[in-house]
Amino acid sequence: MSGFMKENKQIVNKLSTGLLLLVILSLGISISCTKESEEAIIEQKVATLLAKMTLDEKIGQMTQIRHFDEFSPEDIKSGSVGSIIHTDGPTPGNTAEEWQARFIELQKQALDSRLGIPLLFGVDAIHGQNTFEGATIFPHNIGLGATQNAELVEEAAGITALEMQGTGFNWTFSPCISIPYNEKWGRVYEAFAESTELTREFTKASVKGHQGNLSDKTTVMATAKHYVGDGSTEYGKEGGNTTLSIQEVSKRLLPPYRDAVNAGIGAIMVGFNYLSGISMHAHKPLITDTLKKGMNFDGIVVTDWKGYSRFGKNDVINAGVDMVMAVDGDMDGFQKGLKAGVENGSVPMTRIDDAVRRILRQKFRLGLFDHPFPDTTLTKKIGTEKHRAKARQAVRESMVLLKNNDKTLPIPTDAEKIVVVGEHADNTGLQSGGWTIRWQGVSRNYEGATSILTGIKEMAEGKVAYDTTGTGVHADADWAIIVVGEKPYAEFFGDIGDERGTCSFTLTEKHKAYIEAYNKKDIKTVIVLISGRPLVVTEEIAESDAFVAAWLPGSEGDGVAQVLFGAYNFTGKLPHSWPVSVEDFNGKYGPNFWNEEVNPLYEIGYGLSYQDFKKNDN
Repeated sequence: MSGFMKENKQIVNKLSTGLLLLVILSLGISISCTKESEEAIIEQKVATLLAKMTLDEKIGQMTQIRHFDEFSPEDIKSGSVGSIIHTDGPTPGNTAEEWQARFIELQKQALDSRLGIPLLFGVDAIHGQNTFEGATIFPHNIGLGATQNAELVEEAAGITALEMQGTGFNWTFSPCISIPYNEKWGRVYEAFAESTELTREFTKASVKGHQGNLSDKTTVMATAKHYVGDGSTEYGKEGGNTTLSIQEVSKRLLPPYRDAVNAGIGAIMVGFNYLSGISMHAHKPLITDTLKKGMNFDGIVVTDWKGYSRFGKNDVINAGVDMVMAVDGDMDGFQKGLKAGVENGSVPMTRIDDAVRRILRQKFRLGLFDHPFPDTTLTKKIGTEKHRAKARQAVRESMVLLKNNDKTLPIPTDAEKIVVVGEHADNTGLQSGGWTIRWQGVSRNYEGATSILTGIKEMAEGKVAYDTTGTGVHADADWAIIVVGEKPYAEFFGDIGDERGTCSFTLTEKHKAYIEAYNKKDIKTVIVLISGRPLVVTEEIAESDAFVAAWLPGSEGDGVAQVLFGAYNFTGKLPHSWPVSVEDFNGKYGPNFWNEEVNPLYEIGYGLSYQDFKKNDN
């Protein structure tokens, strides 16, 4: 740390604290370490630091770039960067220690700048620290929505935050609090439910779990996304147009954001979508007037990927966006374009100061000026058995039993022979979905995870055969557990009907053949569906003896097996209504929101359980 920076930091601390003490003493107020007094100290520190900054340094604070290939150390040392993001691409290292070391190196460069302002390190940790192989991966949010358990959501967020800090991050782009109104949308699994009330409850739990005491080194800054209406576009198109009236937006979509703001969330990310033809990135009435003024949000509004260059450039800043993902070649164009806007008067200096004030405020709240580096001891807590046990609980509670004829389930542990069918049964990448290790997920087993098949073998005392391709050769089995579903996808690649993706409302012919190979034999057939949304499987449900919606369970596939064999009961309830046919979603929006005359196969909240069940307290 440079001598100038140390001296500057001491001046800021002494001046800001001294001014506050004078105010307090002059009013005869007793000094106590209250949240209000802490916030007042932070505001004075922010004001003092802001007054020392040049325009270039201010624009630097508004700049977020990737940790690879877009800058030199001099860019950070000159104060030209305010935040680093890790996305799909080269990893910071091979181990958690190497990840931390990379970010510590970058932080040291920032502290060596003229003003010594620390960096924020962000990542899309949306169901665990899912970018690090070996971390604990929880069920995606749709599965957490099925648990109906807000306390569990809070605990999962807390573990995610700790494992993020263990890899060097202090900012997560989570939770997604969108409310999907058409299952064609490729991000349905990132949202908790199609219910506004359930989303509100889990939003508060997630923010509390991630942020906790924000300056504590085991918590991180959370981000509510994507503001607003991204789950409610016509035909479920990613980045499409949301044609709800402002009254419907206020009633159905804004309440979770109000709750997030009231819970003290540190950041909100704007969406790719348009609202009645206006880009949300440039929607000043909703960003500045509604969010910042109406809800009193004092945190950071951040763009989504390349949001500045894609959605109006300086119009985005004037609308109220504070930090820009200036990624993938955008850094130079953003910084020069914004500086030119300030110099020609098209972007008010007050708008720049508001943005930087919000960024500095959160850095002070995170305690980064006093403790800029991650706790190196936390690397040992990544993927611990304690964390995995909590994720396993989440898997168990997320599973929804849709059908159970003649008490097919639970499967007796002493069954003589069980055949497990399908590639999803023994592939932790397939069972985890998108945003797992890579942006679009992986189709392989990854470190530290347990497959569904492994869990079944642990539970069963008799013979377990594995029929990867559904040949049907194990006709002597007593039970067939057929695991089918979607392949991993993320964002627009998951949109049903999008030419860039391969997703469908129905199972593939190959997976249908798996079921056909066993359901006509004298074998009890259990279908386990791995999916990020309800699919049209009306015929497959009819053909099965038992049918389970397991969503995208994450790294702990043995949790699925524990419920199938009756070590734990089914408690999950549908967070979405379940469609009867593809035609249910031919309209702009799904039947649950727009057309009450369309009767779903199962209502939201549906879910069976075992009768005469003895609770497992282990």
